[in-house]
Amino acid sequence: MPRVKRGKNHLKKRKKLLKQAKGYKWGRKKLPKLAKVAVTKAGAHAYNDRKKKKSDKRALWQIKINAFVREYNLSYSQFINKLKKNKIEIDRKILADLAVNNKKILKKIIEEIK
Repeated sequence: MPRVKRGKNHLKKRKKLLKQAKGYKWGRKKLPKLAKVAVTKAGAHAYNDRKKKKSDKRALWQIKINAFVREYNLSYSQFINKLKKNKIEIDRKILADLAVNNKKILKKIIEEIK
């Protein structure tokens, strides 16, 4: 059988892997075996955290809305319920932004639903 030469491919793959592991601590930045595990786990965590980021943002919006609405003797859940009953469709991201930047507009919305 003829000999298969894969030196270039092997070096290329290793170089790419070590480039991805750049900035890691200890042997994970220079030893291919450790770097492979570290890069794989980092990718898995990055994927999961991209999903988790969405729920974290939503929780933050809810906190901002609740803090503003409490001044008008409403809880967050009561406020959202009244919005739904009055068929006002504004998402939580916009409401949170209004609570921080345009308090007058959100105050008018609260007066409208009361």
